[in-house]
Amino acid sequence: MNSLPMAIDPADLERLRWATQHLEHPSLAARLMSIVGTPIEIAIKLLPRPVYRQLRAAADAAIGQVMEVAASSLRHEHEGDPRNALYQGLAAGSGAVGGFFGVWGLIFDLPISTTLMLRSIAEIARAEGEDLHSAEARMACLEVFALGGQSESDDAAEAGYYGVRLALAVPIAQAASHIAEHGLSGKGAPAIVELIAAIGARFGVVISEKAAAQIVPLVGAAAGAAVNLAFMNHYQEMARGHFVVRALERRYGQALVQASYEAIRRGETFPA
Repeated sequence: MNSLPMAIDPADLERLRWATQHLEHPSLAARLMSIVGTPIEIAIKLLPRPVYRQLRAAADAAIGQVMEVAASSLRHEHEGDPRNALYQGLAAGSGAVGGFFGVWGLIFDLPISTTLMLRSIAEIARAEGEDLHSAEARMACLEVFALGGQSESDDAAEAGYYGVRLALAVPIAQAASHIAEHGLSGKGAPAIVELIAAIGARFGVVISEKAAAQIVPLVGAAAGAAVNLAFMNHYQEMARGHFVVRALERRYGQALVQASYEAIRRGETFPA
């Protein structure tokens, strides 16, 4: 079995190992199954197709909303340690209210919970050294929403973390350039629409899993709170993994970090 080079500090390699594990093996489906007692793949089949389509449209709308937040106000975020527990509590409360109304409550709650997640993601980004005054860092916060679920059109190469980043690289660069020049005055601009669609396609997969979990147990507020808490935890872990990788790339260069990441992903060992 091949070994990883020791060009990266051992402590940073351990951080990269943690990030790789969480980015390549997200735990949302397992968390939701533990809440509802039913495999999420089965629960999704219970969703009526019109509801499924509305959820996908709601996912795109939520990404459009958080894009506005990312473009305008993230630079003013809290500068201390990430307040993960605060956002988890707020998400659980929002989910409890929405849980009374089943799937329709989810559609109502989605803009709220997605904005809360973006705020939490931004605090994690800042803690890992991101400058939220830069358009690149704010777009990287949006990128997290694409990391939690696989688009139906993804092939094997696009399914991994670096595959998703590669697939989003052009839409993000074009959207960042458009926002820098025009702001969000032209929300229907092709660059903005393309990025929302690219992220929404993956985010919508996770929203469908969330909706499926909320219709199975039929226990209202308690289920809504538990599902939203799992939802928030999931994206906080995705954010931490993403921004750990980006922090290491700034320190060691993307080529070395990506090579080490892929070696960890393949199960290669560290030298003694």
